[in-house]
Amino acid sequence: MVTSVLSIGTAVPPTRLAQQHVRDLFIAQPGIDRRAQRLIGAAFDASAIDYRHTVLAEFSGEVPDDPSEMAVIDTDGRILSPSTGARNAEYIRRAPPLFAAAADAAIRGADITPDQVTHVVTVSCTGLFAPGPDYRLVRDLGLPSTVERYHLGFVGCAAALPGLRTAARICAGDSAAVVLVVCAELCTLHFRSSSDPQQIVSSSVFADGAAAAIVTADPALRGDRWLDLERFGTALTDEGDQDMVWTIGDEGFDMVLSAEVPRIIGREIRGAVDRFLGDDEPDAWAVHPGGRSVLDRVETGLELPASALEASRSVLRDYGNMSSATILFILRTFLDGTADGTTGTTGTTGTTNGTATNRSGQRIAALAFGPGLTVESALLTRRTAERA
Repeated sequence: MVTSVLSIGTAVPPTRLAQQHVRDLFIAQPGIDRRAQRLIGAAFDASAIDYRHTVLAEFSGEVPDDPSEMAVIDTDGRILSPSTGARNAEYIRRAPPLFAAAADAAIRGADITPDQVTHVVTVSCTGLFAPGPDYRLVRDLGLPSTVERYHLGFVGCAAALPGLRTAARICAGDSAAVVLVVCAELCTLHFRSSSDPQQIVSSSVFADGAAAAIVTADPALRGDRWLDLERFGTALTDEGDQDMVWTIGDEGFDMVLSAEVPRIIGREIRGAVDRFLGDDEPDAWAVHPGGRSVLDRVETGLELPASALEASRSVLRDYGNMSSATILFILRTFLDGTADGTTGTTGTTGTTNGTATNRSGQRIAALAFGPGLTVESALLTRRTAERA
């Protein structure tokens, strides 16, 4: 029994940030000395990001439509430092609509109705509340009240792959299950002005966004294309437990993202991938863009051609690092056939419900990195069907 991703839906807040604008905003903050200004300029300019999205319109220089929006910039252009409680209250207000928008897009993309969903898996590390986003999705989308709900919280950027793995395990035990997996992150709620290099890097890459997937083992629900979930892997690196850390502070969540992270990934990635893939040769790569330097290290460590990570670099360029949601944005490009090299091999070896199925599709290796330092992996195959 093969479990498949039928569709992936995405959503971003309406406010779009130009990277140069945000860079100049942080450089202009009081108390930022020349050394910190140089660090900010270098981090933002080297990020390979053009645009990001945020739920906080003030970061773009706009006047918020909603006067109750948490203030983050004063009349003199200074970035404020709201309490963690204020930031989390904004998460409680802003995150559920983003969860719902991505989930609705995935449900419509799979051509199913909300009442067909049997399980919900939500993922987030940028806010906390109960009853949480899993409960809100049931209410906001009109899902059955009997839906089984699970939440993966505070797992970090790698969490979407464990979310898909959880869905696959559910489907392995229940062939009729239809699982909605939804990731939503509001990273910009935790921005702050700082001369600390780690905070500067965080402010230069993180963004807001949401993505959702419909996962099932029921072949009758497949459409024209889908992603088969072949297998998953997880590994802890020998070092890095102090280099990528996510904790709760008094003025927001504190992200430690040291300069060692790309170097650790570069040293460890070959061993982690070889243990996971064995003799399998993927046709394409979907790699979480923790930052440009992370992608560079993966590319070098795995000896990949420059074009291999174009899908990851494209999502980073247009959306930034949306933590857990990002890898689903990348996988969507493969599912939709818009990523480079998505045609795969042709030929069919069987039929499912009167549909000739392309059984020799494109194999995609997905990698994501989280606190620990943790490497999460998945091997997927893109399938297409020719209707009789």
